[in-house]
Amino acid sequence: MNLMDVVDSVEDELLVIGRDYRIQFANLAVRARFQKKAESLIGKVCYQALHDQDKPCSMPLWDCPINKIVQSGSTVTFIHSDQTTGATRYLKITAYPLRDQNGNIAAVVELRRDVTAERELESQILRRHYQLSTLSRISSVVTERQDLDTILRNALDSVLELINADIGGILLWDEETKTLRYRVYRGLSPSHAQEIQLSPGEGVAGRVAQTGEPILLDDISQDPRNARPVSIRAEGIRGFVSIPLKSKAKVVGVMNVASHAVGKFGADDVSLLSSIGDYLGTAVEQASLYTRLEGARERYQALLRYALTAQEDERKRIARELHDDTSQAITSLTLSLQAITAMAEMKGITDAEFMNKVKTTQSFAVHTGYEIVRLMKELRPTLLDELGLAAAIHRYAKDSLEAQGINVSAEFSEMEERLPPEIEVTLYRVAQGLIGNILEHSGAKNVSIKLERDDNECILRIEDDGKGFDVSKLTRVEASGRGAGLFTMRERMSLVGGIGIVESKLGRGTRAIAKVPLVKDVTDEENKGVNS
Repeated sequence: MNLMDVVDSVEDELLVIGRDYRIQFANLAVRARFQKKAESLIGKVCYQALHDQDKPCSMPLWDCPINKIVQSGSTVTFIHSDQTTGATRYLKITAYPLRDQNGNIAAVVELRRDVTAERELESQILRRHYQLSTLSRISSVVTERQDLDTILRNALDSVLELINADIGGILLWDEETKTLRYRVYRGLSPSHAQEIQLSPGEGVAGRVAQTGEPILLDDISQDPRNARPVSIRAEGIRGFVSIPLKSKAKVVGVMNVASHAVGKFGADDVSLLSSIGDYLGTAVEQASLYTRLEGARERYQALLRYALTAQEDERKRIARELHDDTSQAITSLTLSLQAITAMAEMKGITDAEFMNKVKTTQSFAVHTGYEIVRLMKELRPTLLDELGLAAAIHRYAKDSLEAQGINVSAEFSEMEERLPPEIEVTLYRVAQGLIGNILEHSGAKNVSIKLERDDNECILRIEDDGKGFDVSKLTRVEASGRGAGLFTMRERMSLVGGIGIVESKLGRGTRAIAKVPLVKDVTDEENKGVNS
């Protein structure tokens, strides 16, 4: 096998071109591509024989490798697009200088390799990478804690960027009209978007919503399923894709993507958009659930607020009746029994059994009077009204805990101004509940109470050295009632915009913290500024 046979067996194209641009040699691969014999190529200028040009190659199409080598004196490599056979091919051209015995460049050896497949694969990889990054961005948008309209707008913008379109919109069900309506849109006139109200099965989007299957149209303006042909033509919409937004098997909306160009979209676009439709369908359903949960939470909060308000009102009413009626009656009974005892002694009644019964009844009446006073303080402590929160909590803690042998230490920051009544009542009731839990469950010997206030918040801390408990296991109110105090504390605090925190470990006691923000009176602040 001679050298010519070796060169002709190479799959890559190999050319030798002189400095005068004339082809000196072309191997079999070159001759086969151009379907020419060697004699029809040899001696011809390369730009005419290979590229059908009337002058040497130059930018902006591509550089001439001969000129680049003459200028640089070294090997050059570049990618060249070629359409001489009708289809676009990409050639990787590596050109080497061929020098004479004096070291001067006499010719150029060009080695041409077809890299069309590699370029297409690279392009596909880049396109897929871009699609995946966009899908990731859409996924991030969908999972963000934002309102639904913001999520849909951001997702639609990403979709249009992804498939290089400038018209699109997302339609959701309008529960009042039972129709599909545009929630967000791009590239459509407001009049057209507002006109679209589609029943299930009506128009392209209505059919997609009904069947749950996407529809791809080369030209929607010519399609008989078009529900608004006049408006569609006025918008200049041609290429069209309609995709269902699904949450599991349920269609919750439709996404339309359109173009002014006929046949703009293909099957790959439908597949990609369908994946995005599932993301968006889940987002729509989650937003709907969140809205319903928010509504339920607001109703629950309103009912709880009403219940607690009614409870406080009932406490006041009972305390008032105990004070005005029952307490006075018991006081009268006590005084009457005391008078009977005195009269009996004055008249010399010596019936021991009678006198013992009168005195016992008097003792019961006195004890009942004390209990009524205690109940009135439980229901509505007068100290809370008269002296404020700190004094009321301190007195309640000492009366309740020290009577059971539990030492109480208290620290209260100075409060120049009273807290709003609803906050005072809330914190007092929280303190009552926590102190009750300490008495019933903790087995503590020492309790520390701290009440702090600054310009922004008021914080109540109650800590004991009791047996503690595992907070993580207390996730609900048990049938026995265990856990009710903790959850009541949190609910009470939430009604005034605060939070309730309980920290505890077995054998290490319990610490409860109630924080409530203090809203400044803007009018007062402005008045202070004026007066200063």
